[in-house]
Amino acid sequence: MYLTLLKRLRETLAGHIREKYGAELSVVLERPPKLEMGEAASPVCFELAKRLKKAPRQIAQEIASSLPKIEGIARVEVAGAGYLNAFFDRAWFWEAARKEASGPSAALRASERKKVIVEHTSINPNKAAHVGHLRNAVLGDTMVRLLRHTGNDVAVQNYIDNTGVQVADVVIAFQQMEKKSLAEVMTLAAQRNFDYLCWDLYAKATQFFEEDKVRAGKLRGETLKAIEAGEGETAEMATVIADAVVGFHLRTMARLDIYYELLARESEILHLHFWDAAFEKLKASGAIQLATSGKNAGCWVMPWGNEVKEVKEVEEVKEKSGLSEVSTPDEEGQAKIIVRSNGTVTYVGKDIAYQLWKFGLLGKDFHYRKWPNPPNAKELWATTASSNEAGAPHFGGAEAVYNVIDARQAYLQEVVAEGLRGLGHAKEAENSIHFDYEIVALTPRCAAEMGYELSAEDAKRPYVEVSGRKGFGVKANDLITRMLAAAEARVLQKHAEMAGAELKQTANALAVGALRFFLLKVTRNTVIAFDFEDALSAEGETGPYCQYAIVRIRGIRRKGAEVAGTRHEPSVESLKKIMEGPESNTIWEVLLASGSLDYAVDAAIGAQEPAFVSKYAFQLAQAFNNFYHKHHILSEPDEEKRAFLLGLTEIVERQLVKALSLLGIEAPEKM
Repeated sequence: MYLTLLKRLRETLAGHIREKYGAELSVVLERPPKLEMGEAASPVCFELAKRLKKAPRQIAQEIASSLPKIEGIARVEVAGAGYLNAFFDRAWFWEAARKEASGPSAALRASERKKVIVEHTSINPNKAAHVGHLRNAVLGDTMVRLLRHTGNDVAVQNYIDNTGVQVADVVIAFQQMEKKSLAEVMTLAAQRNFDYLCWDLYAKATQFFEEDKVRAGKLRGETLKAIEAGEGETAEMATVIADAVVGFHLRTMARLDIYYELLARESEILHLHFWDAAFEKLKASGAIQLATSGKNAGCWVMPWGNEVKEVKEVEEVKEKSGLSEVSTPDEEGQAKIIVRSNGTVTYVGKDIAYQLWKFGLLGKDFHYRKWPNPPNAKELWATTASSNEAGAPHFGGAEAVYNVIDARQAYLQEVVAEGLRGLGHAKEAENSIHFDYEIVALTPRCAAEMGYELSAEDAKRPYVEVSGRKGFGVKANDLITRMLAAAEARVLQKHAEMAGAELKQTANALAVGALRFFLLKVTRNTVIAFDFEDALSAEGETGPYCQYAIVRIRGIRRKGAEVAGTRHEPSVESLKKIMEGPESNTIWEVLLASGSLDYAVDAAIGAQEPAFVSKYAFQLAQAFNNFYHKHHILSEPDEEKRAFLLGLTEIVERQLVKALSLLGIEAPEKM
């Protein structure tokens, strides 16, 4: 509702200024720091003063005295040297907030809705998922929920790099180190914790390769070639490993209520010749050029006129992200290598082809089959090189694409967008959104709890980085299981009688809520140092704190239902007295916060920052708790005021439940 009033105010001010002064201005609105200053303020008169050569305050006074009546806004006053401060009609806002809380979410106008692809999770299918992968998945899933909340048509995709060097390394580990046959690997892949076995093997393979880099290069080259060709026992083993590990990843993410619609596999990008089609387009447009001299001789390169990343920075990306194919413009040509001199395409070349497909610009399409046994029987499709399975939906053809990939791959994403620009697709390049984020590390305390040995130096650091290559980190499944056990123990401390399905459901809501909120509460460009104790705390800015506010409200409602007598709705006079009385600020604060969910969602989508919604949920829970401690709701002697206070708690509950749902968090009945 807050956003609705801002739009009305902005449109009315812009129209009034156009009519009165003949000026077209973009009206900026800000939220004043204090309630006494109103609910919205605009500095538009300062900009208008430059054009009219008049004092901003004089213009503000002219506008305030002549502005037409705006529904939902009581008055507009002049403040300071020329601000226009708007004060909402509190009684009107009360009625509107009640309708908003009990009704469906406000959707975008048809003209504003988009077909959007959000690609997230995208874990290399060579080992178990770890806590860093959870941040990617939770961020992506939350963005999907926010975009769908406003009416966008959102497709959720998970890119599976099943032909990359990480899978090749595990294949080599099974063949060369463990001496396993294809049949033996197939048997292992059907067993529980196969992804954990691959985790350990990948770390061992890293050490194995470091012992002899010449051997490593030869083995990797031969294995990758076989996997990309898709023929022979090596390729079949890679498929068995990747598909099995993906199945474990899907089950892990389902524990956090995260699902997908399409698994886009890199093998089909190769086998269906997506890159060949993209290559021809890039050559024909001149977006890439064949280097005939210098270090890049024989390579197809993309001229790169922007600021160039330092080689050492890109090498750091390779080391930290596990990408063996990162390259960088050299001093000589300032060009990104897309095809090497030996004819093999780099990582980013395949990404350009895939991005073209996402926007429906490639001229080719995948074939699709249903993924067998998806978690919780959720329908899931995967790409295939064979013919389409009956009933396959249409994927691709998006108007905007969010690629949820960590910040260390920013350069590669820039190259992908530059490839689209080079092909003349400037709009699609602009709508290729790198939804980046920083790493998830562990606090030294958390690392010690997980059984890792830390040096004295590491124990003093603010956080300890994880490393999949070294086998150091918290596996996602272990983390979720540990959170569930801790949550169950906390529930039993207060509800010793709880058992069975109720205990399991309550503990799950608490654990998942704590974990998701912990990963969402800070902005994406902030490194997260994970800690069990901090995440599960019911105090401070945590998921359990927000959930407990809902539990408290539901307790009030249950007790309120037991109070004898009919509930009397407040009259207009009573409502005015409540809203303007000496205790009105705490009441208005929680009501205003309740009606501001639309504003938080709009800001989160606009800034691509889900943390705005988690901040909103926390502030609403905080505002309610302040209100609860100052107003004795059930013992209020005035029946109309008591009815109002109960009604206000119901609004808070509904809006807080909606906000947490957008974060993927369930509100339990008890805690």
